[in-house]
Amino acid sequence: MKTEELTINFGPQHPSTHGVFRMILDVDGETVRKVEPVIGYLHRGFEKLGEYKMYKSGLPLTDRMDYLSSMSNNLVYSRAVEQLCRIEVPIRAQFIRVLMCELNRIASHGMAVGAFAQDLGSTTPFVFAFRDRERILDLFEEVCGARLTYSFIRPGGVAGDLPEGYEKRVDAFLDIMEENLVEYHQLMTENEIFQMRAKGIGFISGEDAVSYSLSGPNLRGSGVPRDLRKDDPYEIYDQLDFSICTQGGGDVWSRYLVRMRELEESIKIVRQIVEKIPKTGEFLARSPNILKPPPGEVYTCIESPRGQVGVYMVSDGTDKPYRYKVRPPSFIAVGALETMMLGVKVADAIAVLGSIDIVLGEVDR
Repeated sequence: MKTEELTINFGPQHPSTHGVFRMILDVDGETVRKVEPVIGYLHRGFEKLGEYKMYKSGLPLTDRMDYLSSMSNNLVYSRAVEQLCRIEVPIRAQFIRVLMCELNRIASHGMAVGAFAQDLGSTTPFVFAFRDRERILDLFEEVCGARLTYSFIRPGGVAGDLPEGYEKRVDAFLDIMEENLVEYHQLMTENEIFQMRAKGIGFISGEDAVSYSLSGPNLRGSGVPRDLRKDDPYEIYDQLDFSICTQGGGDVWSRYLVRMRELEESIKIVRQIVEKIPKTGEFLARSPNILKPPPGEVYTCIESPRGQVGVYMVSDGTDKPYRYKVRPPSFIAVGALETMMLGVKVADAIAVLGSIDIVLGEVDR
């Protein structure tokens, strides 16, 4: 039977695009034959703006890229400035930084699997994810006064020390989160309908994932055990015991399972930090208010919830970066969408898109 291919728009206003993102799909009936991602609807120019800001003043821009893991953005920017200026971060500040980043990872991964479940038609996990995220945002608000854009991790350390009794409140949250993860698994992992919607679609091999420069759960979901926290430890990660979570399936289901397992590993990491963090010490290194690093260039990268986020920064000896460039994992993941989507049904294209967990503020930075 002869069929006619159609070209249809998916987004940028579609709720399942998780932001202003558009896909142009060529479909044969319900089968996807071609995918063209279209970006730029949220373009903000943060990199160029950062070249007009003094080194410390450019930090708040990083919160607004991947706004679901602002702490990680603060950290990678701060580390680039510290390398240029040769600033040594106090050990207590390093513990606090990792504590914030891992709590942010729990909040981000929770939102990723919750929003993914909603894409597949299940509302309850999405509500549960917001419930648990609110508890983490309460903890963030306690240390920095903000719930979304923090600017808490900054060149030299962090903006302030932990409030009295903060570690106990973190421990109490972890107890609740561990119990709630059982609910997540009951609602999603053990759900036969959820499994049918997620298994065997959106496949990308480990070789192709590496070729596309995928990182984070999208790479580890294809069986590649790459995690910068282990492979190139930064801050105090080399003092912590945790595992790299991988799944060999390379499909939507595998990427989901990696994030669920990483939730458990992040809880394990945070418990170790609460136990090991020095009771006293400086939280911010002494440095001039206006930084003028010597001429040079650096590239530094860390493991954000979405993968390797990096900052390339060039100094010309003035108080502003001569060049500032971000390596965003969400932007790179968009490039692999066509490989994952070819041959799937239109309804499954939503599941594939949800499984790569992109944040458009980072794509269109």
